[in-house]
Amino acid sequence: MNANRAPQADDVLIRIRGLCTRLGDKTIFNGIDMDIPRGKVTAIMGPSGTGKTTLARHITGQLGADAGQIIVDGIDVARIDRERLFLLRERIGYLFQNSALLTDFSVFENVAFPLRQQLKLPEVLVRNIVLTKLQAVGLRGAAELMPAELSGGMMRRVALARAIVRDPMLIIYDEPFVGLDPIALNQILKLIRTLNQTLGITSILIAHELAAVRQIADHIYLLAGGKIVAHGTPPDLERDNSPWTRQFFAGEADGPVPFQYPAPDYATQLGLAGAKA
Repeated sequence: MNANRAPQADDVLIRIRGLCTRLGDKTIFNGIDMDIPRGKVTAIMGPSGTGKTTLARHITGQLGADAGQIIVDGIDVARIDRERLFLLRERIGYLFQNSALLTDFSVFENVAFPLRQQLKLPEVLVRNIVLTKLQAVGLRGAAELMPAELSGGMMRRVALARAIVRDPMLIIYDEPFVGLDPIALNQILKLIRTLNQTLGITSILIAHELAAVRQIADHIYLLAGGKIVAHGTPPDLERDNSPWTRQFFAGEADGPVPFQYPAPDYATQLGLAGAKA
């Protein structure tokens, strides 16, 4: 499925061409092409195990591909040295799937960590920046708490505050809605859209929740079987009636994506093959 207008060269922050990746004997990507527009919210969706987080690791240079090219803001990620890769990563905010908070640091120090590691700022400025980001996620009052004192949803919000603490050019949100109650979810959706609109931050949103994604995504890519099986605006995909989109968005067990992981014959493995009824 095609979007209404293909992004022009200057509109594209991330250009992926011919990406191929194998992990062990499994093909993750089989020659995918993708454009991530500047200043937009692009959602990456698909069944579990289709490589959504792997794609984020390729973009940030954590994992090399077997073939293909990834260009981020004009930089070929696979061809730069370690120093330039670290400089590129400093311009990318990442909300980890498991929040990845530092358990021995307070909420305040978790959010301050990128500032202290990468910049030499006066302490008063660090304090004001951190409190501003915590205010944005509704947790300024939790600044002195430790991660063990937080709920799962609160940890996600602290991780989000840390991801945006340096106002990066790109933020990758890996399953940002997990564990959020409806109130927190609504506020996080507003925050992602506000960052996108006011600061021009490009966002990549890895998520399964179509109801949440449709509220903020400008474009959706649906991955399955190592390919991009559909892409377009949220209304485009809701109107699309291909077997891939129908199965994924309706949650159907039967379809192009098998529910069962490949395994030997069930009866044979249980020792029932040839048994009499």
